[in-house]
Amino acid sequence: MFLEWYRFEQLEESVGHRLSLAQANTSVSRRGVLRGLHYADVPPSQAKYVTCPSGAVLDFVVDIRVGSPTFGTWDTVLLDDIDRRAIYIAEGLGHAFVALTDNATVSYLVSASFNASREHGINPMDPRLGLTFPIAVEDLVLSPKDLDAPTLEQAENEGLLPTWTDALNFYEALKSQ
Repeated sequence: MFLEWYRFEQLEESVGHRLSLAQANTSVSRRGVLRGLHYADVPPSQAKYVTCPSGAVLDFVVDIRVGSPTFGTWDTVLLDDIDRRAIYIAEGLGHAFVALTDNATVSYLVSASFNASREHGINPMDPRLGLTFPIAVEDLVLSPKDLDAPTLEQAENEGLLPTWTDALNFYEALKSQ
């Protein structure tokens, strides 16, 4: 098997700017593990290009940019070792995934190195978000950090979320580089 899962020029054409790579991450999870909902301050935040080379995950992208016309909405994509999809997650968006198989391996390229002081989370079980999982809620496994994360409303009230304007300005800056 051979898999070409990232081509910089194709992604650049799709999103309008190059993805400057700073770090690569891989996680392995058992079925039912829910990781996220994570995001970083804008700027610079952390764009992600994510794939699942082994097993399967349901990947969630949530618009958490205050003032965005789609604020609070989300979408999913199945990432697995059959269809071999990848997803680009722009700066300012929230990201989570749930492992659908044991040994689900997720690899992602990111545009900025991890910086704990700029990283945040939203509780993925927040009823306002209404994320729906293909696994029974009682079978999900979350880290204490993710369970203790604020709701979307709490994060918004605390000024922790990126704004639509800051995200748009950052995207424009990336295009001019």
